[in-house]
Amino acid sequence: MPATPTIIGALLGLGTQMYSNALRKLPYMRHPWEHVLGMGLGAVFVNQLVKFDEKLKEDLDKMLERARLANEQRYIAFSNPTIRVSTCCIIFF
Repeated sequence: MPATPTIIGALLGLGTQMYSNALRKLPYMRHPWEHVLGMGLGAVFVNQLVKFDEKLKEDLDKMLERARLANEQRYIAFSNPTIRVSTCCIIFF
């Protein structure tokens, strides 16, 4: 699993550099060190993107759980008549 984002990022960096050279009508492998640098930066970018996506999913799950608990406290607790009477007594007395 961790190899897939790295490979995709490396291919993205390589493809970007080759496309850049093609647009400028230069030889594809004009400066090979630029291709290596592009592959490294692409791999880092995609790996960070995957980490960010996982963190985002965890944060969303936490927020949904907090919202579910808040809704249960807000609506399900007041649907119980004994709780409703006790809260009304507290409010009025």
